[in-house]
Amino acid sequence: MATGSEWWRSAVIYQIYPRSFSDALNDDGIGDLPGITTRLPALKELGVDAVWLSPFFSSPQKDAGYDVSDYCDVDPLFGTLDDFDIFERKAHELGLKVIVDLVPNHTSNQHHWFQAALASPVGSVERGHYMFRDGKGAGGDLPPNNWESVFGGPAWTRVIEPDGTPGQWYLHLFDSSQPDLDWTDPWVREQFRGILRFWLDRGVDGFRVDVAHGLMKAPGLPDYTPPADGGSMGGAGMPLDLIVDENDPVTAPYWAQDSVHEIYRDWHHVLEEYPGDRVLCAEAWVEPLRKLARWVRPDEMQQAFNFSYLETPWNGPAIRQVVDTSIDAFASVGAPSTWVLSNHDVVRHATRLSLTAENPQGHGLGARSVGIPDRAFGLRRARAATALMLALPGSAYVYQGEELGLPEVIELPDHSRQDPTWRRTAGERYGRDGCRVPIPWESAAPSYGFSTGANSWLPQPADWAEYARDRQRDVPGSTLEMYKLALRLRREHDLGFGTLEWLEGYPDDVVAFRSNGVSVIANAGTAPVALPAGIRLLESESFDGDQLPADVTVWLRP
Repeated sequence: MATGSEWWRSAVIYQIYPRSFSDALNDDGIGDLPGITTRLPALKELGVDAVWLSPFFSSPQKDAGYDVSDYCDVDPLFGTLDDFDIFERKAHELGLKVIVDLVPNHTSNQHHWFQAALASPVGSVERGHYMFRDGKGAGGDLPPNNWESVFGGPAWTRVIEPDGTPGQWYLHLFDSSQPDLDWTDPWVREQFRGILRFWLDRGVDGFRVDVAHGLMKAPGLPDYTPPADGGSMGGAGMPLDLIVDENDPVTAPYWAQDSVHEIYRDWHHVLEEYPGDRVLCAEAWVEPLRKLARWVRPDEMQQAFNFSYLETPWNGPAIRQVVDTSIDAFASVGAPSTWVLSNHDVVRHATRLSLTAENPQGHGLGARSVGIPDRAFGLRRARAATALMLALPGSAYVYQGEELGLPEVIELPDHSRQDPTWRRTAGERYGRDGCRVPIPWESAAPSYGFSTGANSWLPQPADWAEYARDRQRDVPGSTLEMYKLALRLRREHDLGFGTLEWLEGYPDDVVAFRSNGVSVIANAGTAPVALPAGIRLLESESFDGDQLPADVTVWLRP
């Protein structure tokens, strides 16, 4: 295939969060690989091009699988390697590409590498695989620096040495059960080359790389205090004047270090050993976008999540600016921009885009949160935002359940919450459970078709039936049918490879552009605006007359 026409440049990729998608293995209320396989025809019908699976590897599940104890096996919760192979064959038979999650910043503390490090002496080869350091103060009683965990609390934990005495500290940017690997160690790099090849040999089409802006830390591990109102993963929460230069000393010393790029150049070579267009996609919370684009230079990764777009409010000038900046930044290195509105780490956009109070990434929503919108208003705005996003050139990501219009689940009982953020902040932050509640398939079935059992690992709301897929399938105007129509039209008009041309003559709070003969007009304001003549291909909400209502997007052609 000619460079510039690879599938991932225009693909719509559907994120599956395995434990919350479909339970078919043993009715334990946790989704699994056989469940995913049975639901693949629904994703083919939806019209996506690929599926991305969040981690399903062996894990103690302290952080829902992002604490990996064996990168080359399937956790029994989700099935077996044979189940994965069956899933992959079915996906490929349906014409769907398969992307798997890779978690290289840290392992589980139950991983045999870390267990060997704990059993080995200070300065040993085994300890060199992780970020072990001596403490400060008398007897090393203080942590090596002041870094805080993404999940709240200190980023260091002290170990008890094999002789029973308090010893060194190890770094964990996330939970204490997730020790950070030391990527300056050549042995670590070689292990991950083998992990990549293990899954590539099984036929996967690529990898989404967790915390791809982490891995390398600044030499000396200097103290750092992030902005109080910043997002937990960096990026948009940091004032732009502090991050315009990657060598600026106030840039977080554990994010976006320039030395991380040599890792992805190495991985790029590994993927080139395999036929077809394999893909690496970075989860990198990095700003400004011109800096994020360095992750997708021609010899590095193929895609990077556009979190700047995800975190942009429903505001006309802000949307135009981030779209322009995104296209320019990624095009400057020959890469496509990506577009995303929801995932497993953020408040679902059917709620988030209509919040009237600040809610930094990772904090989540719960009973004490303020500024929560009416559900109908939130869904109306989310549908308009989705219709705009799916018309943009490049690749788009869809998070499971957003095609059903699912809102963030706010009224979760405290005792049911499982995100480490909730525990590590003593309930100060709700965390990410609200976007991870198992999705509804059949309105009248137990667990709304998610499982034949009555329970699910996170409780589903009592009104989940109204969002179920069977209630929306073939129902004109439903959110599911709007997604199906948008994805079909996107494919028919080749909008993923379109060229965006802004349309003039609209108020500032209206986003209007033309791409491949399709005009897209989104009203992010409060007053109706006049529409030009044309055939309406898609409406995020049905309306009469030639005035586009507020919070509605329309696709037109002459």
